Amino acid sequence: MDIKKLINAAQEKAMPDLVLKNGTVLNVFTGELLQQDVAIAEGYIVGTGSYSGKNEVDISGKYIVPGFINAHLHVESSMVTPLSYSLEELRHGTTTVITDPHEIVNVGGAEALADILDSAERNPIDYYVMLPSCVPATPFEHSGAVLDADSLKAFKNNPHVLGLGEMMNTVGVLNNDISVTDKLESFSDMIIDGHAPSMTGKSLNAYVCAGIKTDHESTTYEEAVEKLRCGLAVLVREGSASKNLEAIITGIVKNNIDTSKLAFCTDDKHLADIRKEGTISHNIRKAIALGLPVLRAYQMATINAARIYGLKNTGAIACGYKADLVVLDDLEKVTIAEVYKGGTAIENIELPKQKEYAPPASDIDPRRSVNCAPLLKNAFHIPEKKSYDVIGIIKNQIVTEHLTMTHDEVMAGLKDGSVRKIAVIERHHATGCFACAYIKGYCLKHGAVATTTAHDSHNIIIIGDNDSDMFAAVKELKRINGGYVIISDGKAIGSLQLELGGLMSTKPSEVFIAELDDVIKKAYEAGVDPDIDPFITLSFMALPVIPKLRITDCGLFDVEQFCFLDE
Repeated sequence: MDIKKLINAAQEKAMPDLVLKNGTVLNVFTGELLQQDVAIAEGYIVGTGSYSGKNEVDISGKYIVPGFINAHLHVESSMVTPLSYSLEELRHGTTTVITDPHEIVNVGGAEALADILDSAERNPIDYYVMLPSCVPATPFEHSGAVLDADSLKAFKNNPHVLGLGEMMNTVGVLNNDISVTDKLESFSDMIIDGHAPSMTGKSLNAYVCAGIKTDHESTTYEEAVEKLRCGLAVLVREGSASKNLEAIITGIVKNNIDTSKLAFCTDDKHLADIRKEGTISHNIRKAIALGLPVLRAYQMATINAARIYGLKNTGAIACGYKADLVVLDDLEKVTIAEVYKGGTAIENIELPKQKEYAPPASDIDPRRSVNCAPLLKNAFHIPEKKSYDVIGIIKNQIVTEHLTMTHDEVMAGLKDGSVRKIAVIERHHATGCFACAYIKGYCLKHGAVATTTAHDSHNIIIIGDNDSDMFAAVKELKRINGGYVIISDGKAIGSLQLELGGLMSTKPSEVFIAELDDVIKKAYEAGVDPDIDPFITLSFMALPVIPKLRITDCGLFDVEQFCFLDE
């Protein structure tokens, strides 16, 4: 930033580089809609009012709002590289993202984290990183890597790092686990993200006392407002699998709760879903439709997130702020006409010339491996018992039910399709660890669905109605080096390769989205419940920090008791 040039351009002693003329500007500080020009120089806003510039664009009848901020997400969940993801975000008005790369780091460790930060330097949007605090998420599973406090501190001073990512090990926090407190203390001078699903009362008080500043796991208004009262910033999530916005915003509107510590996020969202509806633009649109005042919705999408994360000169249309702007045809419907990043229309942004985050030349790369031990012949056999602990899927949520079903109920469920087997197989170090149990609510008619995307350690996770197809699914995932597969009668009827760590694809977005849509369509044709995302829902069944019941490669895990169930 050349301050002298900005000062001169603000006074028109020098011509601004660009002036957006005759638009209606949304001021997120005062809540006003003002008929103003917006003058831009050196990528920053130098004035609003009446200006002339070297280049002028007449936007009469249109609105100008700040570029949107996605306050919490995992780019790997889009299944494309950071560059491809960022270009899709830009199309929908998001100019700043705050990412936690714990998915790829759980697979590739510090090397993968270094690659992500290197790519951030060349990214066309503001790409910030929260350093993954839980690699692995818990000690109850096997991941591809382990990062301690010292490993994380090595990245602390990177300009793209804002702080410490979501602290999922809540039990470690509450019990003063030294490996956890070392990380918290090391980043006490920065933002620390939380991850506290269903936490309440004194436990929540203690969790906040540990230095946690945000949480994105609220699924109800009551949960969100208790966290707000404790001083946490609540990031309202609307992703592909977990849709919490309606429940929270409806309560906020009904009770007229202050929204200054609320922001929007997606957490986990497929690229195909982003292409269809956007990310933060979708959240704004939905919140307004639910009755949230327009100004508050845009504040949540812009200045609130900037303040929560300490982002300077971001999130507003005001002098000295970055010229990250969205031009709208309709304010309430969030109909995007144009997006500007640093004062440049996105179609004119120069993209990195070299392939960003490309796979290395070596054929031996732990980020791309599916390295599981040979399975035993009885790997998917579940011994007969009088009753079983069963994972119960809840539609549009990533929390689950902990069901207890009798032998006869399970057998009946296997027959009518409501109950299926679910298994997790360690795939990083060929340890031979695996576990198998029952799950209700996935509703696959016949065959097996499997993926190497299994939060957060990303082992292989499979659901099937017969052992033979489950074995075939593992074989197919090895063949394609990770991704999504659907097997029926021993044959792959659907497949999506994710060659980067079994999580991401290097294909162009248009090609990838078509392939993703196709494999999801085939999953639904195979009988998966149409009200759930067949792969994202499956991937979360392995995350042992989300209530109530999960499965890891070490066994069936009771999240509320934070222990494995007895055999």
